[in-house]
Amino acid sequence: MASLFTYANPKRFMDMSAWLLPWLAGATVLALGAGVVLGFLAPPDYQQGDTVKIMFLHVPAAWTAMMGYGLLALASLFGLVWRHPLSDVAAKAAAPLGAVFTLLGLITGSLWGKPMWGAWWVWDARLTSFLLLLFLYLGHIALWNAFEDEVRAARAAAILALVGAVNLPIIEFSVDWWTTLHQGESIFRAGGPKIAGVFLWPLALMGLGYTLLFVTLWTIRIRTEILERRVRSLLLEGTA
Repeated sequence: MASLFTYANPKRFMDMSAWLLPWLAGATVLALGAGVVLGFLAPPDYQQGDTVKIMFLHVPAAWTAMMGYGLLALASLFGLVWRHPLSDVAAKAAAPLGAVFTLLGLITGSLWGKPMWGAWWVWDARLTSFLLLLFLYLGHIALWNAFEDEVRAARAAAILALVGAVNLPIIEFSVDWWTTLHQGESIFRAGGPKIAGVFLWPLALMGLGYTLLFVTLWTIRIRTEILERRVRSLLLEGTA
């Protein structure tokens, strides 16, 4: 744990991330570019037609939204228990990104649901728990802005993040625990994926691209937050 905190030192993070960011950005462009091309070239599904291609936007967005909240909760745990300053910064930086990916998942899911289910929205367990994820992100952002004292804001937001983490397994297993309109697990399941390879490859590439995009933007936001804190600290020293 001590060695982990050594590498999570803000100065060391700034140095390492400056070297890593161009590689992350390049890998993001390559993965998303390949995913988009293969997605356009994928044939229409025999049941869903071209509507199936919304999956290439919706599923990676939903995955990234959940991954982002998992990272936010982990950073909050580190910040709350070990009081590591970079953890608070990482949690604060992750929340707006996670909210955007969650909103994208909800919008694309609605666009996919209308032709498949005949409704833009239904209050079933998967959709409702995923909507709750958006409110958790927004609540985290609101708590950070509700306190002038950054330490108190970080503590309050971290507690909400950890309590809200209970929602992640509910989202994941909601299709197994309750009867829902949303389809069950079709990729990571015993017996292998139920999706044909011609759809699975672009979906996997888009999933990788979304993940890399989140990590790239997250890194940029952490660096920006660190620099802003340094500026505020210098301004306070100048006025003291």
